[in-house]
Amino acid sequence: MLRKLYDWTMHLAATRHAPKALAGISFAESSFFPIPPDVLLIPMVLSDRAKAWWYATLCTLASVLGALGGYVIGAFLLDAVAMPLLSLYGYADRFAEFADIYNEWGAWIVLIAGVTPFPFKVVTVASGATGLDLAAFIVFSIIARGARFYAVAGLLYFFGAPVRAFIEERLGLVFTVGVVALIGGFVLLKFVV
Repeated sequence: MLRKLYDWTMHLAATRHAPKALAGISFAESSFFPIPPDVLLIPMVLSDRAKAWWYATLCTLASVLGALGGYVIGAFLLDAVAMPLLSLYGYADRFAEFADIYNEWGAWIVLIAGVTPFPFKVVTVASGATGLDLAAFIVFSIIARGARFYAVAGLLYFFGAPVRAFIEERLGLVFTVGVVALIGGFVLLKFVV
């Protein structure tokens, strides 16, 4: 089954619809979707290494736009939904303390979370909820997401054939490591937040 999924993803990566799917996943992952765009970026670059830089650019731009969507969710929906609940349970003052600390370190949090497996959507929503400076949020999102996606695309561009061979020979291992990294990001989230 894993082999069929891999073959299907590699086929999708070579179609004319792949860039739209990559942009959609990149946008959604930064605001609400749990699956990182790497699941499509990697096979797309492996499928057509000449477009690696275009795919990294597309992924970065869509991800930053999605991050702005997450920021808006945090800025408007958390005030309407979460704050009344926090007040009801007596935690509204604690949120203000959290917001102060978050805004002191927020730009660094955006930068670090943007390049790691940590779920970026959590940071985008938290940034909106705490009122992190929007200009700093955008700049650090561009830097972090660009660094991440260009690094992936660059490694695959320069080492594509051996990487593809490694993935295809050890598909189960690569899948397991990917799932562990994804779950690890959510576990880390549970202990950090």
